Amino acid sequence: MQPKHVLDADQIDLSNLEFWDRPWDEREGAFDTLRKERPLALFEEPDGRELSPLAPPPGPGYRAVVRFDDVVEVSRNADIYCSGKGAVSIIDLPPEMVEYFAGMISTDNPRHARLRRIVSAAFNPRMIRSIEDTIEAVADETIDRVADSGGGDFVLDVAARLPLKIICDMMGVPESEYETVFRCSNVILSNGDPEYVPEGSDPVLAFLNAGQELTDLMGEISKHRVDHPTDDLTTALITTNIDGEALDHAELASFFILLLTAGNETTRNAISHGLYAITTHPEERAVWQHDVDGVTPSAVDEIVRWATPVIWMRRTVTRDTVLAGEELHPDDKVLLFYNSANRDEGAFADPFRFDVRRSPNPHVGFGAAGPHFCLGAHLARREIDVMFRRLFQRLPDVHSTSEPVRLRSNFINGIKHLDYEFTAAR
Repeated sequence: MQPKHVLDADQIDLSNLEFWDRPWDEREGAFDTLRKERPLALFEEPDGRELSPLAPPPGPGYRAVVRFDDVVEVSRNADIYCSGKGAVSIIDLPPEMVEYFAGMISTDNPRHARLRRIVSAAFNPRMIRSIEDTIEAVADETIDRVADSGGGDFVLDVAARLPLKIICDMMGVPESEYETVFRCSNVILSNGDPEYVPEGSDPVLAFLNAGQELTDLMGEISKHRVDHPTDDLTTALITTNIDGEALDHAELASFFILLLTAGNETTRNAISHGLYAITTHPEERAVWQHDVDGVTPSAVDEIVRWATPVIWMRRTVTRDTVLAGEELHPDDKVLLFYNSANRDEGAFADPFRFDVRRSPNPHVGFGAAGPHFCLGAHLARREIDVMFRRLFQRLPDVHSTSEPVRLRSNFINGIKHLDYEFTAAR
């Protein structure tokens, strides 16, 4: 996928959803232009009041951080570039809304360190081992469901099912509520895509209602776990206590929403992008299938780099500093465009080539090194690893048969639907 440079720097508007409707190669060309000509360009903030009276007014704008080295620098210096004013929203939201939907990823030390300690303790080695064993079984169950069909919608049939079941089982969500989690996570991360938030609906209200549904679900599960503990993550989270520290109700609800949405949506999109990538790059597919054990670890990371499921995260400047030759001041907003960093020729050889044996591959698909590096990176890698091993073993000729139907979002590089085929089992 070589970039198409159809836009001059002055024509690029990252706040306009029409930009994100452009073909991938045109978007890549635009970010290539920004990296070379305007590595810290200033953009106006989107005005959500056009769609919802509940949306707050836009602020003074944000800087787009598009080079790999700059993304890494910001990520490592959390004291200069904080997350506490909002990591997943360009526009400043009320503090309670930031807490509700972003939780740990929109906090700074010392609170962030406290939350991460508690959550990390809940992810104890015994739980991780049980999860890893479960992934293989769920992957087989997922393929069993479609093995006789010969094809369908890869996102709904395969890519969404594995991470959704894994994360729901981890949290103790009953199977009867899987559809609720799937629907609510789609709404929360949809950016108002009309497939998930119908035209004429208030996207902010839909967003809030989806969050409330998941909070209510968490309340029911955690209340039951107090008297009926199990070995799921919800039980661990409500019982973990480190030096007198435990999660309060609001923190538990926030983490529940974060884990259920991020834990299934991003991995789903990585797996979907992965099938499309190996279909459109048959020579790389052949390399991978020829040596599955040897190539899978590097191929998984290349899929994450190639897909970059989370496009950006926001940071807010805390004191006067300089980045990419530009002076920044307190309360300036910067957006870390991971998709652009993952195509930076200064960090990756031939970055527009999908290369399943790429090494080194210092991608920032899980964020860059720093306090906010993705807590679920290991789990995501494992799910992608197992899913493709099982696909190659059981559906060796599986391939996509259409262009992906993309999520209309500037935040999640999502694939909503992807037609696929394979030789059905007899």
